Amino acid sequence: MSQAVPVYDLVGVGFGPSNLALAIALTEHNAVSPDKTTGVFLERQPRFGWHRGMLIEDATMQVSFLKDLVTLRNPTSEFSFLCYLHSKDRLIDFINHKNLFPLRVEFHDYLEWAAAKVDDLVCYGHEVISVEPVDGGYLDVTARSRDGVNVYRARNLVFATGLRPHMPAEVAPSERVWHNRDLLERAAELEGGKRFVVVGAGQSAAEVAAFLHERFPAAEVCAVFARYGYSPADDSAFANRIFDPAAVDAFYDAPADVKQSLVDYHGNTNYSVVDIDLIDELYRRVYREKVLGAQRLRLFNVSRVTDTVETASGVRTTVESLATGERTVLDADAVIYATGYRPADPGPLLASCPCDRDEAGRLRVGRDYRVVTDPALGPGIYLQGGTEHTHGITSSLLSNTAIRAAEILASIAGAGCRPPPRSTRLPD
Repeated sequence: MSQAVPVYDLVGVGFGPSNLALAIALTEHNAVSPDKTTGVFLERQPRFGWHRGMLIEDATMQVSFLKDLVTLRNPTSEFSFLCYLHSKDRLIDFINHKNLFPLRVEFHDYLEWAAAKVDDLVCYGHEVISVEPVDGGYLDVTARSRDGVNVYRARNLVFATGLRPHMPAEVAPSERVWHNRDLLERAAELEGGKRFVVVGAGQSAAEVAAFLHERFPAAEVCAVFARYGYSPADDSAFANRIFDPAAVDAFYDAPADVKQSLVDYHGNTNYSVVDIDLIDELYRRVYREKVLGAQRLRLFNVSRVTDTVETASGVRTTVESLATGERTVLDADAVIYATGYRPADPGPLLASCPCDRDEAGRLRVGRDYRVVTDPALGPGIYLQGGTEHTHGITSSLLSNTAIRAAEILASIAGAGCRPPPRSTRLPD
């Protein structure tokens, strides 16, 4: 390779909140340490963005603002949410609001504000297309942009490629059948619609149903889900401890059957659950319409969509009751699947790297989030996300973002970073 290939201590793939937190940790580390750590982050989007399609103006975060990009790692950081509020002249207003959970649009603005402060570390519009080991203990990361193809040589690679929208395998996305991630982008196309079908039982599904019901007052909104009713998220104090940094240690050290039990026990803190305030609001709407005799918000519980056929004017959707087998045919203008996300699989990009996998085919990962590889492969490969099987429910959530970034940077740069990784042991 040409001597012009730049060499970095770490190359980050993806620049969502996880690698943004790592870029900030790197910046703060280099500001005080005599041993600088070099890094660059490659992001395929043309600018910073995090679930833009669901930035509904009245939707709030489900995690405290104190679990921002930095506070749990460094409470004095100038990259904190409180510093953001101060820079926007809203700190006093936020305090008077007496709320731990900011609007989602506000938190996204905070993320953009923080990303702008470290934009010298990011190459936007760069899609990573290959990762290849090279002699001397490096990985060559090839990225494609509109200006051509560039190679970045890494001593360590950090994957934070986020989540990918999930739809049932039998469903073919189209102009009228799509995932909720595109809600706001497609909302204008729904003007004049008479009926919308929303599939899913979680927070996003409930938010989409509420949004469509309010945005289009002449339309009927049909919510379809297998549960009897929307289930509330368990955000009680003791249950919330599953998101504590110490819980990651406990989960990592636990036997496989205990890991599964913990996910089963506490899945209702995050999966297919809805904030109780939103549940109450939707119930109020259903009851009000029942009193008025004009039902626009219809809930098809204990049900599933069995068929969607596009017609000249929309989508003909068949909803089947799981309890009775009764089928209802709905002619809709759009079917929105709020059926969640799955971690992006780094496997295809790591095809040339000898990585260890467990009996289920999942990557084996050390406590410091480093993928277990053949000892002959010198560079470190780290994961931010996709580690639920080893590190627990917080794998793809904001709760431990600041601490996780610090642990990864400490593993890469040494003890000068704070805090050090608790363990580098591997699961049995």
